[in-house]
Amino acid sequence: MNIFVGGLPFKVDEQELREIFEKYGEPTSVKLIIDKQSGRSKGFGFVEMDDEAGQQAIEALDGTELYGRKIGVRVSEEKKPDRRF
Repeated sequence: MNIFVGGLPFKVDEQELREIFEKYGEPTSVKLIIDKQSGRSKGFGFVEMDDEAGQQAIEALDGTELYGRKIGVRVSEEKKPDRRF
């Protein structure tokens, strides 16, 4: 399961995000999205883990606060192709 995590405080790094999700199962990958220009987090990322653990993590973490910010945790949607004409 690929999980989208949004609303992350900028000081959260991949290791801390991994530790948050490890309470529910072993993440197979954790990716924080970084702005190429500034080198700073964009405030969202993705965590991959098995379906059962992922569902538990979503239910437990969605809407919780992390450093004073409410985070959104949900199943990631497939990226739609860019349709510029």
